[in-house]
Amino acid sequence: MRSLPRPRTRRARALAVSCVVAAAMVFAATSQVTAAPATAATAETGSGTKPTIVLVHGAWADASSWNAVIARLQQTGYTVYAPPNPLRGVSYDAETLASFVKTVPGPVVLVGHSYGGMVITNAAAKSANVKALVYDDAYIPDEGETVFQINAAQPGSCVTAEPSTFLNLVPYPAGPSGDVDAYLKWAPNGAYKGFQDCFANGVPAAKARLLAAGQRPFAVSAGSEPSGAPAWRTLPSWAVVGTADHVIPPAEQRAMAERAHARTTEVAAGHLSLVTRPDVVTRVITEAAEAVR
Repeated sequence: MRSLPRPRTRRARALAVSCVVAAAMVFAATSQVTAAPATAATAETGSGTKPTIVLVHGAWADASSWNAVIARLQQTGYTVYAPPNPLRGVSYDAETLASFVKTVPGPVVLVGHSYGGMVITNAAAKSANVKALVYDDAYIPDEGETVFQINAAQPGSCVTAEPSTFLNLVPYPAGPSGDVDAYLKWAPNGAYKGFQDCFANGVPAAKARLLAAGQRPFAVSAGSEPSGAPAWRTLPSWAVVGTADHVIPPAEQRAMAERAHARTTEVAAGHLSLVTRPDVVTRVITEAAEAVR
């Protein structure tokens, strides 16, 4: 390959130095956006520092399920992160989230949807900078409780049927012996009324199909892993309860929220209130953030 000639004049050398400095400045600016969240500045107002909001998705979803909420929070000046939830198991997922939260400067409000509630309950116990918890149509477990146990505590959950009727079970590499990934089936089957009626009721059909196609699987072993000591015993908590939730029965959500002394808001929505009622979910998150500033 032919090498480039070196600059031979003072003007050329100065130009080369300027280009290097400019490139370094561009790199530094880009790094502040894409690097670990420890480099991100927390939003501030005259009345104090706004907490960073960390949103945790649940099973059969991904971080994009928070998009409408993220947009609203960012418009009001909050720094927001929605890191991926591995969905491998309660302790593993909580450790992963806690490691992320430790890189965030300043106070944090943790928000969990569905199974994400299990994760934030455990991760916050390992994260000194978490100041509040928000549960959106979520599990709010006590120590020793499991996802499967909570689902069965009240009648009405659409995910307590025979697994083969509503789940596609797929082996995954390097997992525990016998463990499999679970994907929700789209089509109705017997008592299972299908992805849209079970998981995404209230979501337009076209959008529900997109959610079904892009769902992230949930390791079945995670459903039977007991939760640890709950952070809600020492942290203020808020809860959004979808009154038409077909995954976690509203009666069970209310019971868990009452046990955690959570400030509870009920909304006419299914399990995906973060998608169908982002205005309400955002308002509750903002209330939590304002309360701990």
